[in-house]
Amino acid sequence: MSISALALPFALALLPILWLVVGLIALRLPAWKAAAGSFVIACGLALTWWRLPAFEVLTASLEGFLMALWPIVLVIIAAVFTYNLCVRTGAMDTISAMITSLSSDRRVLALLVAWCFGGFMEGMSGFGTAVAIPAGMLAALGFGPLRAVLLCVVANGVPTCFGSVGVPTVSLAGLTGLDPVQLAFTEMLQLAPFFIIVPFIIVLIAGEPEDAGKCLGIAERLRGVGLITLVAGVAYALPALGVAAVMGPELVVVVGSLCSLLAVAALARRKRSEDSAFAMEIAPSKGVSMGEALRAWSCFILIFVLLLGTSKLVAPVNGWLAQFASSVQIYSGANPSTVTFTWVNTPGVWIFIAAFAGGLIQGASVRTMGEVLLATIKQMSPTAITMLSVLGCAKVMGYAGMIGAISSFCIAVTGALFPLMAPVIGAVGAFVTGSGTSSGLLFGSVQLQAAEALSLDPSWIVALNSLGVGAGKMISPQTLAIGMAAVQVTGAEGKLLARVMPIALAFMVLMALVGFVGAALM
Repeated sequence: MSISALALPFALALLPILWLVVGLIALRLPAWKAAAGSFVIACGLALTWWRLPAFEVLTASLEGFLMALWPIVLVIIAAVFTYNLCVRTGAMDTISAMITSLSSDRRVLALLVAWCFGGFMEGMSGFGTAVAIPAGMLAALGFGPLRAVLLCVVANGVPTCFGSVGVPTVSLAGLTGLDPVQLAFTEMLQLAPFFIIVPFIIVLIAGEPEDAGKCLGIAERLRGVGLITLVAGVAYALPALGVAAVMGPELVVVVGSLCSLLAVAALARRKRSEDSAFAMEIAPSKGVSMGEALRAWSCFILIFVLLLGTSKLVAPVNGWLAQFASSVQIYSGANPSTVTFTWVNTPGVWIFIAAFAGGLIQGASVRTMGEVLLATIKQMSPTAITMLSVLGCAKVMGYAGMIGAISSFCIAVTGALFPLMAPVIGAVGAFVTGSGTSSGLLFGSVQLQAAEALSLDPSWIVALNSLGVGAGKMISPQTLAIGMAAVQVTGAEGKLLARVMPIALAFMVLMALVGFVGAALM
């Protein structure tokens, strides 16, 4: 078909996504309202233009809703519950004190808090906590509010596709039918260079003089911390790459960030003299005993142990737990997907078990944990509605043929150059929705169909969507708003966007080149 013949179906198929853009950015609607509107538009188009029978629209929607509830919403609530419980018990205060006691050099502190601890929070919880919490910590240490948030949004971009115990990648693999381990490894392979680059950007931002009239060059801002900065990236990227290759997406960022934290902490302790030009005045905190440290980290330690102990690395346990699953076909039309629900060996279940056990270790009563859980469910209800709407929309668009219309037009326009465009599509999705998960659910099928039509490696092309998320997440209005709210500053999102936009655009260009070169070599 000619490009002109493909243009109208393409334009109509884009309407649910365009509404999301307009609703979130122009109308400033809450994400759940904008996503619900997209779902309604998709259903309307499926019934009218694409002539999908009403019962098939209903079952396609139901498939999306159920896939969103289990395991996506489950793990979202479990992860945020764990964080909220640690705040309630005071464990987060202990963790913060341990991290900030390692150095007074603001560049090293930025690495420890924004990059290492922020990455850990992204891996465990995600959904804004990895920006809000580190930004608040940096502001409390004496960083300017704008700089504190800038450091955290830059640090938070590239780990996003492995956030919340791998939910974005698990969801993308489920939607496209790709092997999650292969997809996670491919994503990490593409992202590895950016995991090395980001710590240097963080140090350069942290090393900027507080006095706007002064100017320090790149070499001056890196003085004395070049090795620590390089190690912060390498110690993150290599273990993360290994975990992705062997275990899949769930613990990629958790392991990587912890390895980076330990490596940076060790080098910071060996760095005997602090550069006075970058020193910060930090109030001394009381020492933390081993027992206090273990109690504070207990939830996260248990999560790590349970996820590791039930992974494919422990084949007998993993194989035995695999029997507790159900595979069903929900969609009533042609070529339905087979949806598998894993009832026990799914991250959300293990995170909840670890959180309750850790809460008891930290001294929380059952009543307290119940109160925190109810508050968390209420807190995350809008996010749950967003996930239901987005995945329902994606399934209706896929079964009706809207995804095919979008991919056909993109392929016709770009042809063999599509790999240059693939990360940009992912970045747009993350910019609009503020979520790596939502970007994957909206555009994952587009990337897959493009790969199949162009005879390209599906894992490589679909993974490019997640690669682009790393740039789009930095400039997402939701991410910027969360960060500024954490430091209690209003009306400065424009200034923050102006600072982070050049970094995000440079990343998009580099990501497009990675996508194109990699596709050519595959």
